Amino acid sequence: MVYQTDMLNSACTVSLQELKKNCSNCNLKDLCMPVGLKPEELERLDKLVSLRRKLLKGEHLFRTGEHFNSLFAVKTGTFKTLVNNQDGSDQVIGFQMTGELLGLDGLGTGQHMCEAIALEDSEVCTIPYSRLDELAQEFHALQMHFHRIMSREIVKDQNAMLLLGSMRAEQRLSAFLLNLTERQKARGFSSREMVLRMTREEIGSYLGMKIETVSRTFSKLQKDQLIKIDQKNLTILNHTLLQNLATGKAH
Repeated sequence: MVYQTDMLNSACTVSLQELKKNCSNCNLKDLCMPVGLKPEELERLDKLVSLRRKLLKGEHLFRTGEHFNSLFAVKTGTFKTLVNNQDGSDQVIGFQMTGELLGLDGLGTGQHMCEAIALEDSEVCTIPYSRLDELAQEFHALQMHFHRIMSREIVKDQNAMLLLGSMRAEQRLSAFLLNLTERQKARGFSSREMVLRMTREEIGSYLGMKIETVSRTFSKLQKDQLIKIDQKNLTILNHTLLQNLATGKAH
């Protein structure tokens, strides 16, 4: 997560009050508003997470092999993360939306093991990791919050792997759509309607399905009146039946 000088020029400083107002449904609140910190400690943390960066659709936040020095919390927008296969193809490994962290892939080696690309015009809050680590050593509450965030990311990755196991195409896509809507609901938005920022090809790459299979499965779910899909606009028509299909309970 390289944060060069030109990137810093596009960042702006925000106040603690603005962070509290704008990040109430964001993982960043666990970093800028952890329970138990004294006012002077919170002020130091406020200075740490006061950099923002705007990205246009299609712009890279970081690339594979780049030096890791920051974590990024998605303030607005949507990202995809992908890895480069030996045959030169790309494999989508995740989609990140408002309130989620990017950059944890670089913690182990000090280099990014994937790349992150904005799927729409987006904005991230930048958290220099070395300074975060220093503060975490001083503030036990901050350290515990950061560990919880990492744990959530691990669980999310494990759940994603289940999609690539023995699930049929309809199960994979149903589980994927439900996951997106649940994540959106957790941020205070509708659990029935959303805009899919990713393409059919990107969904297929993530789920291990050919684009033709993705399109055919979308059509099948719509024909069965489980969803309504209009271009990128998705509506969940029958959450219970879609859930049953995703978990293999549908007959």
